[in-house]
Amino acid sequence: MRKGAKMEIPQGTALVTGASSGIGRETAIKLAEEGFQVIAVARRSERLTELANQTRNVIPRPVDLSDALALENFCHEISGLPEPVSVLINSAGYSIRGAIEDVSLSAIRRLFEVNLFALIRVTQACLPGMRQLRKGTIINLSSIVGKFPFPTSGAYAATKHAVEAISDALRMEVRPFGIRVVTIRPGVVATEFNEVANQLTGDLLSRTDPDYRPVYQAYGAGMGKLFSNVSIPGPELIAGVILEAVLSDSPKAVYSAGPFVKEILGPRTRMDDDAFDLFMTEKTGLKDLKV
Repeated sequence: MRKGAKMEIPQGTALVTGASSGIGRETAIKLAEEGFQVIAVARRSERLTELANQTRNVIPRPVDLSDALALENFCHEISGLPEPVSVLINSAGYSIRGAIEDVSLSAIRRLFEVNLFALIRVTQACLPGMRQLRKGTIINLSSIVGKFPFPTSGAYAATKHAVEAISDALRMEVRPFGIRVVTIRPGVVATEFNEVANQLTGDLLSRTDPDYRPVYQAYGAGMGKLFSNVSIPGPELIAGVILEAVLSDSPKAVYSAGPFVKEILGPRTRMDDDAFDLFMTEKTGLKDLKV
């Protein structure tokens, strides 16, 4: 990041993690077009350079958020910015899939490092500047699975359940300083997210215990039915919701948008735990399975 003479920044400085693709990239573009100076953070430097070349007011900053030293060095830089970050978009994250028995603990630890611990650390680095300004907006990307898991998404859903808890506590803690904390719960969105999850997960059927094969197969068929008539939007939908929250004088605590928000997230808010368990077991094709 460049330091030196202050630039005229109509809207202030925004920091977007996960800015090399998907929701993060679209959000960085929208904020830059709105007049923010955007620090775009991601692991893939070539993607960030391309973004900065195509969009004014974007400063590329390659950081591997799973690397503890790189993360700490970056947070030190944030603390020394002449213009404090007034808008933070915690969008970085990824998923791995598999029954809990099939996912290694080391893989789950790395998932938490990126999806949760890096989010917390970057937020900690931005908060002193926001407190100094007595204003700021923090947007944390959760997911509809932050409120319920699909089978084989337990590890990923756990990170998003944790993001929900951190966001809820933080919202109350920093409200006295004029800082707003907003949680975004996207449904299924067409990005590279699913492709990356498939690559990281690999062929589960080839390495799982035979007991689990009918579980995976039944779940796959059940999800196929769920998606059969679903139109999946692109990341622009969620980026638009994020921009709405950032520019609002009184943003909501939580925004939800995309497929399965009404169909599954809605019932989750209305049903008790036992009823929702039966509802999801049926929806995902596992209700009548016996192995």
